Amino acid sequence: MSDSLVREVAGKLFADLVPPKLVNDAEAGEFPAGLWQAVSEAGFPDALAAAAEMPGDLAGMPDAAAILREAASHAAPLPLAETMIARWLLAGAGIKAPDAPLTIAPVERAGTLLLHRAGKGWRLAGSAARLPWGRQAAGIVAIVEGRVALLAAKAGDLRPGKSLAGEPRDDLSVDAEVEVKPAAAGVDAALVHRLGALSRAVMMAGALDEVLTLSVQYANDRVQFGRPIGKFQAIQQQLAVLAENVAAAGVVASAAVEAAAGKGDFAFAVAVAKARVGEAAGKVAEIAHQVHGAIGFTHEHRLHHLTRRLWSWRDEFGVESDWQQELGRLAAARGADGVWPLLTAW
Repeated sequence: MSDSLVREVAGKLFADLVPPKLVNDAEAGEFPAGLWQAVSEAGFPDALAAAAEMPGDLAGMPDAAAILREAASHAAPLPLAETMIARWLLAGAGIKAPDAPLTIAPVERAGTLLLHRAGKGWRLAGSAARLPWGRQAAGIVAIVEGRVALLAAKAGDLRPGKSLAGEPRDDLSVDAEVEVKPAAAGVDAALVHRLGALSRAVMMAGALDEVLTLSVQYANDRVQFGRPIGKFQAIQQQLAVLAENVAAAGVVASAAVEAAAGKGDFAFAVAVAKARVGEAAGKVAEIAHQVHGAIGFTHEHRLHHLTRRLWSWRDEFGVESDWQQELGRLAAARGADGVWPLLTAW
């Protein structure tokens, strides 16, 4: 199935099943079990793992990205990206995945999770901050020292927290037995961190698309001084800057998805995508709320569902400055003669 067809199917599902009330209820603490069941029955959580031709293969990234963009454009309150990555890791390691929402740890490189032998088994010990959907996940998947570990969520100590979007971001402390197997060849913590960053870049690109749609529609509908505000030059200029950033974000996110599927330098493409899409998220959210005025922050309006997620996602799996520094390291490693080929090949 082509990624365009996947995106069309996903778009219809999320448009039908994610009204603003469901998002508001989720932010109040009610997990959307019916939405998760529909997503699971559609096979979306396995999009990344199912298309892998061998353990650790990322051939399924275009399909996964198409689904995530649509989910994000509707502010679907689900751990879909985390479950996709977790199930891909488990499949590559030969561990049976629970048929339920999952999350991954750590989100940031500063996590202190360690594995140690306990008789014939393994124990996972340490801490990880800001776990997405931790308390609403059936399991936590971590990759430590080249091994994949599956931890039952109830086996860890989770201190509840929330993102700006009201989604669970919990702090984990753990010292418990886990199921452990070697990770697929080439899969390590750095790769998983890049996958997390790519998922956030793709999700932000999807949310940005919808913010642009809402802003243009509102500018055409809102009448002031006898004409739509979209007819005023100042508003037109703001919308042009907004559209420019949305377009740039979509291009770099799509390029990183292609690189993940084996069509480019993955490390470089992810660094570009997370840095540039994060920058676009800040600018677009600011302009969109200026165009909408106070109505964009009201409980009933959809705009803040998207912008609060943009502000949250841009900080996860590395902020822009982290990835800009990564770009500098990658360029320096190529040397003076290697920078131009790196740029032109990407």
